[in-house]
Amino acid sequence: MLYYSTRSLNKKVTSSEAIINGIAEDGGLYVPEYLPKIENLKELLDLNYKQLACVVLNKFFTDFTKEEIKECVYNAYNEKFRSNEIAPLKKCEDMYFLELFHGATLAFKDMALSILPHLMTTAVKKHKLEKEVVILTATSGDTGKAALEGFKDVEGIKIIVFFPRDGVSDVQKMQMITQVGNNTHVIMLEGNFDDAQNGVKEIFVDQELKDQLLEKNIILSSANSINIGRLVPQIVYYIYAYMNLVRNKEIKLKEEINIGVPTGNFGNILAAYYAKQMGLPINKLICASNENNILTDFINTGVYDINRKFKTTTSPSMDILISSNLERLLYEITTKDSGVVTSYMNSLKNKSAYKINEKQISNISDFYGDYAKEIDVTNAIKEVYEKYNYVIDTHTAVAYHVCKNYKNISKDNKKIVIASTASPFKFAGSVYRALNKCNYEYNDFEFINKLSEDFNIDIPSPIKDIDKLEVLHQQVCLKSTMKETVCRMLKV
Repeated sequence: MLYYSTRSLNKKVTSSEAIINGIAEDGGLYVPEYLPKIENLKELLDLNYKQLACVVLNKFFTDFTKEEIKECVYNAYNEKFRSNEIAPLKKCEDMYFLELFHGATLAFKDMALSILPHLMTTAVKKHKLEKEVVILTATSGDTGKAALEGFKDVEGIKIIVFFPRDGVSDVQKMQMITQVGNNTHVIMLEGNFDDAQNGVKEIFVDQELKDQLLEKNIILSSANSINIGRLVPQIVYYIYAYMNLVRNKEIKLKEEINIGVPTGNFGNILAAYYAKQMGLPINKLICASNENNILTDFINTGVYDINRKFKTTTSPSMDILISSNLERLLYEITTKDSGVVTSYMNSLKNKSAYKINEKQISNISDFYGDYAKEIDVTNAIKEVYEKYNYVIDTHTAVAYHVCKNYKNISKDNKKIVIASTASPFKFAGSVYRALNKCNYEYNDFEFINKLSEDFNIDIPSPIKDIDKLEVLHQQVCLKSTMKETVCRMLKV
């Protein structure tokens, strides 16, 4: 299995090279030359999460040995996860919340970022690289902490994370600025996530800087979902959820389900799309946005236009206007025409918009797009608790609202798996206010205690007393000084 850039079919690389590079030389994203098929669903039924992960990763990362993949998987999905199932399902009538927040940082990013460091170090050894790898990442809240936790103190690797200073929750912020590890660097950005992400992308394609780094024996890579090593492990949990439904006799083998995903950067739902292309019986991919509803507009009109007001919401990990992973979908729906993809990306860069044609719009018919307003999020949290005695976070609430709308509009009665992307404790203030219809002036850490006490839920150990940890990272920079900041840290 080789990998191309979404913007050029000229140069093929192996999976290990794609993982090390993170992003292609031309600024495109690596995509597999084809999507492998699941030949026999029945054979997957009795596999636990680790065994299933081995099967899926072996299909994509074919220059790794089976022993190497197994070692990566078993080192990643260990006691760091508080559930033996890794990704359990919570049934609420005909909707099933796929709990992706039982890892070290209480968010779905743990599912892939627990294994990426192992894939990365294995790939580096495979190529006998005598170089230092620097992981450069932008985050809207969860990727940063999960990457920091995964890569901390990994020999031969440094990690630099940029996050919008006022664009994450208090808990997310404290998780990052208190991060330990001799190789970890965290910088707060004056700006939003798109500024951070664009700044990181500009650094990746800066040839002069790359040459300077090579002179110092340094190469850059990414822990964002632009890295194929981040994206492929996310396919696993959708297949695992389907098999769980079959095992629990909720559906029959080969029966179709729908999948609902709250998403801003598009990677999480793209993984579900890949699972469908591989043969998993999925009917609709329900793409749920918050009030930054650019993906909703794209799915419904074919127009991607970032000329709009950026909104700060109670689901901050989705406060994104530039969805990087959408480029991989464009590659698929243009029948792998890298020239067309490049023209769309150039139009986005120069005009802040692009429009796909009618044939390409018909190729995204697998998707349903809708969004939730802030009042919808509040109501969804309250409704799920009152109906099912179950507390969900703000991002999961966005997906629940959109999935409910889809059911009402379409009259589609298929079972729905909702990607529950974060613990409610990560956004305790918004969740608590929704459940109590109150405007208490507590800080987020006081809200964590209130949520635990009033709703009889244990505080997850990773954030217990997090506000009492020492702040280790206090640096702030502008988008215009990101490159300079990286150079200073790496002494280039």
